[in-house]
Amino acid sequence: MAEYMYRAVSKSGKEIKGKIESESLEKAKADLKNRDLYLTEISEASLFQKDIQFDFGKKITTRDLCLFCRQFVSLQRAGVTIIETLKMLSEATENKTFSKVLTNVCKNVEKGESLADSLDMENTFPKIMIKMTAAGEASGSLDTAYERLAVQFERQAKLKGLVKKASIYPIIVCVVAIAVIIVMLNFVVPSFTGMFEDMDVEMPKITLAVVAASEFMQKYWYILLAILVLLIVFFRWFKSTSRGEGILAKIALKLPLFGDMTIKSASANFARTLSTMIAAGIPLVEAIDITAGTMTNYYFKKALLDAKESVIAGVPLSTPIKECGLFPPMVHHMARIGEESGNMEEMLSKLADYYEEEVEIATQSLMAALEPLIIIVLAAIVMVIIGAVLSPMLTMYEGLDNL
Repeated sequence: MAEYMYRAVSKSGKEIKGKIESESLEKAKADLKNRDLYLTEISEASLFQKDIQFDFGKKITTRDLCLFCRQFVSLQRAGVTIIETLKMLSEATENKTFSKVLTNVCKNVEKGESLADSLDMENTFPKIMIKMTAAGEASGSLDTAYERLAVQFERQAKLKGLVKKASIYPIIVCVVAIAVIIVMLNFVVPSFTGMFEDMDVEMPKITLAVVAASEFMQKYWYILLAILVLLIVFFRWFKSTSRGEGILAKIALKLPLFGDMTIKSASANFARTLSTMIAAGIPLVEAIDITAGTMTNYYFKKALLDAKESVIAGVPLSTPIKECGLFPPMVHHMARIGEESGNMEEMLSKLADYYEEEVEIATQSLMAALEPLIIIVLAAIVMVIIGAVLSPMLTMYEGLDNL
């Protein structure tokens, strides 16, 4: 996905500047046109713009949106006007960035803009929220739309939390392992180096390798640091390219233990989001397009965009879902049953419940498998270094015993 910087004018005449992610320039222009924006300038974001453009405000999280929707529903059903609701919520939220955004939304609503257009102008809210707000305003059931959004964001946050939980443990252990290696090579091994030099014995190859690594780290640590920084920068750049996104997505699907969880997580996200959109009365083609935008894996996103084109051509959704070969069989079976019974929303909701539970089980299984595995790997690394230190000493003692 490429990033594009743009300038546009809204229906009310307000100039808007922002950044949009899209597969191509033409797709970016079409997306902006669908937002009822008159485009005046657009160009692909440079590497400088991508890397140097920092946001020091607190990020607006899915949980922030969930809480906002819950509070919005309560205030609306209590008879509070939209403007007063937005003012109250902008003051109540602890997230200063979100408070500023809500204040801007409130000002635009006061000027006569619809709530959906006001949300869209901020380039902050997800497309699903904007579309469901528009659908809620059109049908006069904004509270119902936001109640469904709250459930959507709540389940989404839980799903993300489970995936993060599964990945954060091995990351922490890897950091600890690297820290242990650095400490041992910088402080433990050097304390034995002088002793090794005084020993009149031939050093084992493993000891020579560890001593060489220790000396290199002490003398040229800045080279290792520079390599690490370059690797991080390269990874970020590679991830932002279409080729890199595709390669990393394929790796995520093929990784032992993690691949299964990636597929189940994508299935749960697909079913929950599409069910929420259909329940709000949003047309299927538009709902699939928005759902594709919520997918984090490149191949699942591409599969849904291809499915959208098939649905436009008159093919039932279950057919391209089956043919892409990414989703488990239950997904296309439930989608087909929903199409045949005319109750797609309920079938997808049940499917989402099933796979959300599966993700939770997969996370617990993954943690149970990773904990002993990582401990064994960490112990093996430490044992190699300790063995390198003790080997010459044992060799020397054996030589003394033979005298």
